[in-house]
Amino acid sequence: QVQLVESGGGLVQAGDSLRLSCAASGRTFAMGWFRQPPGKERECVTFISRSGATTYYADSVKGRFTISRDNAKNTVYLQMDSLKPEDTAVYYCAVDTARAIPTTNFANYDNWGQGTQVTVSS
Repeated sequence: QVQLVESGGGLVQAGDSLRLSCAASGRTFAMGWFRQPPGKERECVTFISRSGATTYYADSVKGRFTISRDNAKNTVYLQMDSLKPEDTAVYYCAVDTARAIPTTNFANYDNWGQGTQVTVSS
């Protein structure tokens, strides 16, 4: 079982920035960030491969969000800039222990963080 500890959520205004962190126990894994807005399904926002060489971004966040990782600390970061009210959601980090390069399918992720609330006011 991989333990994931998230931090960095909060309440900000539109146009502001936030950085989320997710520290994983054990070895280095492919990781992703998902979000679930109120009343909506969970969606993949971004993912990063185990090496960090491959990343993916949902169209809705492309150019505004940046995923990065520090493998020495087993930590993945999500830098969120130019936040919009529609970015309001609970954000979850997750690991895919089976693949070096993950996918957008949440079913492939086998360990999840506790979630952190991000609220963007207009």
